[in-house]
Amino acid sequence: MEDLLGTTGTDSQFTEAEKSAAEEQILENQKISDYDIREYPLEVLVSKFVENLDTDEAEIFIPDYQREMVWKPDQKSRFIESILLNLPIPYLFLSDNDEGRSEVVDGSQRIRTIVEYFQNQFPLNSLKLLDKLNGFYFSDLPIVRQRRFKKKTIRLIEMTSNMDEEARRQMFDRLNTGGTKLTSMEQRIGSKDGLFTSFIYELGGHPKFHELCPISKVRRDRREYQELVLRFFAYLHNYEAFNKRVDSFLDDYLDSMNTNGFNEEECRRVFEGMLTFVESTFPYGFKKNQTNNSVPRIRYEAMAVGSALALKENPNLTVEDTNWLFSKEFGHLTRSDASNSRPKLINRLHFVRDQLLGRDIEYSGNPEKIFHDPRLIDADTVDMFE
Repeated sequence: MEDLLGTTGTDSQFTEAEKSAAEEQILENQKISDYDIREYPLEVLVSKFVENLDTDEAEIFIPDYQREMVWKPDQKSRFIESILLNLPIPYLFLSDNDEGRSEVVDGSQRIRTIVEYFQNQFPLNSLKLLDKLNGFYFSDLPIVRQRRFKKKTIRLIEMTSNMDEEARRQMFDRLNTGGTKLTSMEQRIGSKDGLFTSFIYELGGHPKFHELCPISKVRRDRREYQELVLRFFAYLHNYEAFNKRVDSFLDDYLDSMNTNGFNEEECRRVFEGMLTFVESTFPYGFKKNQTNNSVPRIRYEAMAVGSALALKENPNLTVEDTNWLFSKEFGHLTRSDASNSRPKLINRLHFVRDQLLGRDIEYSGNPEKIFHDPRLIDADTVDMFE
């Protein structure tokens, strides 16, 4: 007879071996759930985020896959009001990376809002419970209130296991959307109809592309291959005009190609020529090693577009030495927080292009600053990019 929990004593349709395999899978995937709970005063949190921000060494950072600031002024103000009223604030989710830095998985809008208010970037507005504070910048608060505000604490859950970039992205998706919200590429396919949209949809199904650039089923189902094709052409044709807003950059490029037309035969030749070159030149395709089963976007972009740029200059290019793929420099240029600015994009594309062409790297900016991290030249330091 079925008990109150719905369990029965009847035989299961699954064998003991299948049940054991399912249990092992649960235990394996629970490893990403090891965590510590921390509590920081807001002043300390802001300091960890702001200090060394320009050198990409901030202790807490927001990775490329996070959205830019999208909260409107009234949303920011209501959040600050909640802090002033001592209302419960949702936990921030962070992930400890290989360098000991903390990557924000969920909570970027909250952190940015706190930082902006500390820096007097917006006044409070549309407050209901604390309407007398409407128009107040942080510096307008009484000194005593400023000090108390800085000492208010916020809790963080920091994942302590070695989560790779895909796992962090999946956690971000689950925390923010429950897996139901359309990705940017799904939205584009559904809303930006045109010949180029159909073209990149077709190329996204290219068998050779799938073989050289494996990704998880979750990413495949969310139209990630089509996203990668769009990024390839957008960056190849217009990378020097890129700004920090990836989605708007890709949207504008897709709209332009759909509206103004394109040479399908030439685009197909360039894409398939790049795949042929990658297959013959790089030992593991776009993968870092033989055992990897998923390729991060930033690595793919660097190798695909960099190769196409090199082939544009020398269509008959052949390369024997690709050891630079495993260098700390390439690892530095393609780490998870290195993709959200124009100089970083240019540098990783030029690095691949110029290595393939066998010439000095044409960096955007000062190479000494780009590779500021002393661990890049310390042979006794454990390779942080493995």
